[in-house]
Amino acid sequence: MTYMMLIIEEPGGRMRPPIEERRERYRNMVAFAEDLQSKGKLKVAQALALPEKEGARIRKRGQNHATVDGPFAEAKEIVGGFFYLDCDSREEALAIAERCPATEWATVEVRRVATCFEEQD
Repeated sequence: MTYMMLIIEEPGGRMRPPIEERRERYRNMVAFAEDLQSKGKLKVAQALALPEKEGARIRKRGQNHATVDGPFAEAKEIVGGFFYLDCDSREEALAIAERCPATEWATVEVRRVATCFEEQD
């Protein structure tokens, strides 16, 4: 089964710690990803650019179309990156998320990849 592990950060939080702490966080995340890769559990992992740098939101409702460039004033959280995982079970995906270094400074959300209109049991 495929799971998406999202790293949810507070806006501005990525740049708050001193540079050495940020470098250490990065090294820890790279080591975590390399470990998952070596075990065949990681399909893709990537950090995302900060929304105030390159983010945009596009919305269309009927004939109304809007594009809003970041930063997004209403954002209480941002998606800072993701891990696309190949797991045998939900429990395995959650166990991987619990080991993620980002849990120390962000929220790690785990969701199974599914079709858009999956039937509910």
